[in-house]
Amino acid sequence: MAIVHPTYIIKNSNENKVGRYVVAGRDLKAGDQIFQEEVFSIGPKSGTSLICLGCYLPLEELKLCNNCKWPICSPECSQDPWHKNYECALFSQKGVKLNEEADLSAQLECITPLRTLIVSEKQNERWEKEVINMEAHIEERRKKAEWKVEQVNVIKFLAEACKLKDRFNEEKIEKICGILEVNCFEVITKLGISIRGLYPLMALLNHNCIANTTHSIFLNSNYRLQLRTTVDTKSGCELFSSYTSSLQPTIVRRARLRECKYFDCTCARCSDPTEMGTHIGTFKCTKCDDGIITSTQPLDDNAAWKCSHCDNGITGNGVQRIYLAIQEDMAELEQMEMSGEKLEATEKLLRKYKSVLHPRNGSNVLLWHSLSQMYGHTEGYSLDMLPDLLLERKSKFCKDLLDILNVVEPGLTRIRGLTLFEYHIGCLLYTKSRYQHGEFGMDALKERIGSVVDILKECHQILSLEPEGSPEAMLAASAQQSINQLIESVKQLQ
Repeated sequence: MAIVHPTYIIKNSNENKVGRYVVAGRDLKAGDQIFQEEVFSIGPKSGTSLICLGCYLPLEELKLCNNCKWPICSPECSQDPWHKNYECALFSQKGVKLNEEADLSAQLECITPLRTLIVSEKQNERWEKEVINMEAHIEERRKKAEWKVEQVNVIKFLAEACKLKDRFNEEKIEKICGILEVNCFEVITKLGISIRGLYPLMALLNHNCIANTTHSIFLNSNYRLQLRTTVDTKSGCELFSSYTSSLQPTIVRRARLRECKYFDCTCARCSDPTEMGTHIGTFKCTKCDDGIITSTQPLDDNAAWKCSHCDNGITGNGVQRIYLAIQEDMAELEQMEMSGEKLEATEKLLRKYKSVLHPRNGSNVLLWHSLSQMYGHTEGYSLDMLPDLLLERKSKFCKDLLDILNVVEPGLTRIRGLTLFEYHIGCLLYTKSRYQHGEFGMDALKERIGSVVDILKECHQILSLEPEGSPEAMLAASAQQSINQLIESVKQLQ
């Protein structure tokens, strides 16, 4: 039986082979709220480093909570409800202390599962109604090497060391570990730290590599989640979220979904060799001038890749090796602090694969995104130091990225709003410089400033949908201030 709400309807497996799913309950405009949901449980990701269990800040040196003797960076964090009322209360009662001589990171694996177990008691009605039937993929997970580690660090630890086996049997603990791995969503804290939260209603949305929704998390309201549309959506249309990065190529996205979500995506984008004409997964042919190399069967990772103009090609394994090498290079960049050195390394990597990747290959697009954010905001490349050539380059990165997003992440999305803000900066400064050099007159200046105002208005429309106090909401306020200033400056131009 379908569960009907004013803005959405939950349908069941009798109507769709993928199980429960969500459709629009009425015609929705882009930016409309579909629902808000309270987090069921929240905490560190699996494989996290040593962090504070209150604010999740990485700890360079071990600091312990005065009560439970587990990692906490300050007395204030020891009072955080998600620490104080969950693991702190239980560890203090059971006398379970951190083993400072053992792997500290491994010991933190149990925190989020433990919190979820305790919430299942405190909110039993919600547990029975929303969580207990969530997919855990236990059989598939048992085949992975990580499962044996989980048995020691989480299941045996909670059942035996914490003396909880009479309260929570091992079957329930294992099920919760699976539910968390398969269904959790990333949460970015106020300090920019990535943790995970379980949102059972949000998890009902099926994946599509071109989604029609986006979600935001209200950090000031106990991690409450808001889901909204990104494009106009007709009543009865299925609502999709995306579990992967929209800028990754199909072969990378599908491998990620198979590894973490245990399914093979067969959406329209994954099925198209050109990825809806974006060529995010396409290679250049190294044997002929105009050829491009795409997969002969995009839904088969082992299928051959062939040139459009000659007999050149790449094996499926060869493509996977190329992307593995690129991912390793990308990972090195991510480890670098924001600096002029990182910007230059990013430009170098863009040049490295120029002869191999299609100009709009996703790896290039990801680098465009990074560079569009770094130009103007890093040492040695501040806005007042950028020559016209680099201002124009920043603007081109933004424009080309926006063109790609129109297809793979359309509508009122966060990345679009942030890119529009950077786009307006490059366009405005380049316009002012060219006017000062006498390339065009007053009327053209006013027209171009008007175009910048239009960019900012769209930016403000998108980012003002984000939670109050978030970096995006503050950028929306800055965009509105810039709009007012530009409109006033145009009025004063003689």
